[in-house]
Amino acid sequence: MWRITVDHTCIGSGSCAGIAPDRFELDEAEGRAHPVTPDVAPDDEAVLDAVASCPMEAISVLDLATGKPVEI
Repeated sequence: MWRITVDHTCIGSGSCAGIAPDRFELDEAEGRAHPVTPDVAPDDEAVLDAVASCPMEAISVLDLATGKPVEI
């Protein structure tokens, strides 16, 4: 499993939600994105594309099996 997190540097650009709407949503009250479900199956290309598109590099993905960050 992978764990998705979005840190405080998120500016709510929405690129992640546009690329992977099943994985990310925008919280208009907070003005930032968050994962729909933090834990997802590994090798989710949409998640990796969303991470790569984040202008603030606010999205992290951790491989729960190894405890290491997933390389983008």
